Amino acid sequence: MIRVRVLLGVLLLPGILAAQAATTVARTGVIFESYSFGSGLGFNRISELTIPIGFTQRVGGRLVIDVSTAFARASVSGAGGDSGTITHAGLIDTDLRTTVSLIPGKLVFNVVGTIPTGARTVSSSTIPLFGATGTGLLGFTTPSFGSGGGVSAGFASAFKMGQNWAVGTGASYHYGASYVPVAGGAEMSPGGEIRGRLGVEGPFGGGKYFRGALVYTTTAGNDLGTGSESGIGDRILGYAAVSMPVGKSQLSLYGWEMRRMRVRSADTTTVAVPRGNVLAVGARLDRPMGPKATLSPLLEFRHELTGPGQRLELLGLLLRAGTDVHYRLSDRATGVIQAQLAFGTLHDPAKSVSIFGPRLGALIEWAR
Repeated sequence: MIRVRVLLGVLLLPGILAAQAATTVARTGVIFESYSFGSGLGFNRISELTIPIGFTQRVGGRLVIDVSTAFARASVSGAGGDSGTITHAGLIDTDLRTTVSLIPGKLVFNVVGTIPTGARTVSSSTIPLFGATGTGLLGFTTPSFGSGGGVSAGFASAFKMGQNWAVGTGASYHYGASYVPVAGGAEMSPGGEIRGRLGVEGPFGGGKYFRGALVYTTTAGNDLGTGSESGIGDRILGYAAVSMPVGKSQLSLYGWEMRRMRVRSADTTTVAVPRGNVLAVGARLDRPMGPKATLSPLLEFRHELTGPGQRLELLGLLLRAGTDVHYRLSDRATGVIQAQLAFGTLHDPAKSVSIFGPRLGALIEWAR
């Protein structure tokens, strides 16, 4: 659910900035992405169609209510042809977020309720599909399709540092409700999750602007209900971006890295998620094409490592290139057309397999 919300925010950023003072904002669209793979794997194509839906309502000067969900259809085709195709379609979970400004401009409190409108229980035959769409290398818009629901609560604060810079901090706790993830299986009780954030931003020489953030996440083990548990190690995410004017355009350079550590206190009854590392670096140029249109070509390189051993092994490399076109349809509406193409390789100790595929999207935001 998080990735859908982030994608809507990034693609529609010019419209969002223009509509920050709006009372009501609605967003929707459609994103299609599909990757074909060379020979050597048990599947040859993964495709996903997402229709995100978002609605934001400002109530007074201190309360904001946000609702977001999506319809998603995903499929993975076996190397043997259509007879091996696995498909899932339906709503994903719905997030209902309430943000309260306790001290305007300095401290906010938020509560997120996750309503289990997605797939709470799936057939064991669809597990390969969910594993394929969840990889950080491909970065699918919808990486997961449901859960038992839950609730998160946290705060975010900001304060000045020097003349023009600002520092932000935040922390949150997530509780997940129990559910049966696989038909015919045992009930799973997700472990609680704690997340802390630290960020800094501000201008520096020649019209440049810097943003940086560090996010640390720790999750307790998931009780699998059979005398065993699954566990994931602590994660550290670092992000940095610099934007600068280039003539009439704005150039943004960014990079982020997510490190997943080894599971703590694992024993013979623990099903452990292996260590991992995802690194991405990219560039984006926002060039005005008139009073209503902005062309935004982009280029991103992504790299993922994983493995249970002492040394991480290369999972894959991906290079993505394309462009977004932002167009102000009216004083209240902004549209975005997105066209990207990605190519790269998947690796294991025995072979290397090619990846190739497009991401196409059309989104619209309306505000009043």
